[in-house]
Amino acid sequence: MKNNIIPYLVSALVLFFVGCSEDPIEENAFGTLTGKVVTKGDNVPLPNVKISTTPVSTTIFTDAEGNFIFEEIEAGDYSVQADLAEFLTAFEGANIIAGKTSNVIFEMDSVNSANILPKSPLLIFPEDGTENIGTEVELQWNSSDNDDDKILYTLELRNGETNEIQLFKDIKDTMFLVENLPIGKNFIWQVSADDGINEMVESALSSFATKDGASNRFFYTRNVDGNNVIFSGTEPVTDDENNVNQNEIQLTGNDKNSYRPMKNNTVGKIAFLRSQGGENHIFTMRLDGTELTQVTQDIPVAGFRNSELEYTWFDNGAKLYYPNFNKLFSINQDGSGGQLVYQAADTVLISEVAVNPTNDLVAIKTNASNGYSARIIVVDLVAGTEQVVIENEPGALGGIDFSIDGNTVLYTRDVTGIENAEYRQLDARIFEYDLTDATATEIDTGKAPGTNDLDVKYSPDDGTIIFMNTSNDGISERTIYRSIPDDEITGEGQSEVLFTNAFMPNWE
Repeated sequence: MKNNIIPYLVSALVLFFVGCSEDPIEENAFGTLTGKVVTKGDNVPLPNVKISTTPVSTTIFTDAEGNFIFEEIEAGDYSVQADLAEFLTAFEGANIIAGKTSNVIFEMDSVNSANILPKSPLLIFPEDGTENIGTEVELQWNSSDNDDDKILYTLELRNGETNEIQLFKDIKDTMFLVENLPIGKNFIWQVSADDGINEMVESALSSFATKDGASNRFFYTRNVDGNNVIFSGTEPVTDDENNVNQNEIQLTGNDKNSYRPMKNNTVGKIAFLRSQGGENHIFTMRLDGTELTQVTQDIPVAGFRNSELEYTWFDNGAKLYYPNFNKLFSINQDGSGGQLVYQAADTVLISEVAVNPTNDLVAIKTNASNGYSARIIVVDLVAGTEQVVIENEPGALGGIDFSIDGNTVLYTRDVTGIENAEYRQLDARIFEYDLTDATATEIDTGKAPGTNDLDVKYSPDDGTIIFMNTSNDGISERTIYRSIPDDEITGEGQSEVLFTNAFMPNWE
C-alpha cells in the first residue's frame, strides 16, 4: 500500500512545479507624476525650476507656466525637490501608484524673504555736533547682521558748505580714516550697511566741524608714514608742560613729501617745499590748505641736502628768493618773472637765505658739497657788497634768520667742530650776530647735554626765538621749543615745549 502512494506523490509535486513555472513574473509597475511650481504668496508660475527625486529618477525642468511631468516613474514613495537660484530649495512628498497620475504643487520662497536685515549702523565717533575735529579723523560706527551674511559699508561724507559729497564704498570694518579735510568746515555723514541680499540699511545723519586754523601762528613739519607733512598750531593754553600740540591742523596730505613751511601775512599764503618728480619745488597754499599752486617750474630748489635747503618771502610777499646750487633766484609768487639775482663761486652751494623787511640786505649761507667749509654773509644785492657773519670755522652752520630791524642774524653752529661723512652734529648751539658791532653772542636755551639746537627763527616781534631740539644721535624725536628770558636769579636760559615730533618751525 505504501509503495503505491509514492508514485502519486511524485506526480503531484511535478505538476505543482510545472504549474508554477508557467505563471508569468510581473514586471516593475510605473505611474505618472505631474506638478506645478509657483511663488509663495502670489502664485506666480516659475519657469526653469530644476525638479529631481529621491530615490533618483530623471531630472527635468519646469516649462514657461511652471509645469513639469514625469511620464513614467516607478511606483513607490518619493521625495520631490525643486531648485531655483535666489529661491529656497523646496521639498514635497509623492506616492506613485502603478497606472495612475500623482500631482504635487510647490510654493517656493525667495531667499530674501528668509534673510534678516542688518541692524542699522549706529554712528559713534565723532558724536553729533562735535567741533574742533582735526583734518584727519577716524570715523567709527557700530553695526551687525542678524544672520551669517557678511556686511559691506558705504560711508557718505558731505561738505556742509559746498555740498560736495565723498563716497567710500565696500568698507569691511566699522571704522574708516578720512584725511585732508578742509579746516573750519561743517560735515554731515551717514553710513549704509549692505549684506548683499536685502536693501541697504542706513544710519541716522550726524554732523561734525573741523578746527578753524585762522588763529594758528605756528607752522611746522612732521614725518607721517614716511613723508613730511605740514601742520599748523597755536599757543599753549596753560603753563602745564603737557599742554602742547595745541589746535593742531594738518595742511598737506600724507601722500606727498611737503616741508619747510613759511607763512606770509600780507598775501595770506603759506609757501613750502615739495618733492616733485625727483626735484624740489616751491608751492603755495591758502591758510586752510586750499588753492595749491606750484611756483617754481623749470629751475628747482637745489643744493646740499633737502633738509638743509631754505628759501624766503620778500617784497611784502610779492616774490620769493630760493637757491639752485651756487645761484640765487628771484621769482614772483605766481611763478612768473624768474631771474638770477646772485651767483656764488662754482665750488660752493647756496643752502639758505633770509631777508628782513627794513632794507634790501640778504643773508646767505654757503657750503661745500659735503656741507662743511660753511660761510654766512649778508649781501647788498643792489650795491654788490657783502659783510661776513662767520667763516673759516670747522663744523656745521645753519638755521639762519634775519631780525626785523635788519641789525642781527641768527644761526646755529656745532661748537665741537666735528666733520664727518654723515653730516652728524654733536653740540649745535644758537648764536646771534650783531651787524653793527660785528660781535656774535651765544643764546642759552638751557638745552640738555648731547642735544642739538637747530632750525632757529625769530618770533614775529623779535622778543624771543623758536627752534628745534633733538638728540645728537640723529634718530631721536625732534621737538619744537620757544625760548624764555633768562632766569633773573640763576641767569640760566630756559625754554618751553610747543610741539612734539616736529621740526622746521615757522612763527608768524
